[in-house]
Amino acid sequence: MAGSVHIPWYATGFRGDKLAAALAEIAPVALRYGASSYAVYRANDDLYKFLQTASFENKADWDRYWNGPEFTRFRTLAVSWYQVPVLYAWHDVVAEGAMPQVVDVANAQAQA
Repeated sequence: MAGSVHIPWYATGFRGDKLAAALAEIAPVALRYGASSYAVYRANDDLYKFLQTASFENKADWDRYWNGPEFTRFRTLAVSWYQVPVLYAWHDVVAEGAMPQVVDVANAQAQA
């Protein structure tokens, strides 16, 4: 069943920017493991608090990503940049939706 994993990260003192850059680098790797989307969010009220999400068709693909060589290396190299334990949560998709992209053809042609 399709699902989304949520990984809360909390940076250690003065390492918020390092963790942000590292998460921005590791998050897109999920696409290589079958993710349909990914995102990394940084809280406005606490710049040390992050939420990484990724959507997969099945949990096995998520497990391959989390335990794969790229994420294992990330966790090893960045271990002092975040608080442990990191406890992710898998969520089954019940409903989802999005607004379709609206293309302004006239404006796009004028800029071309």
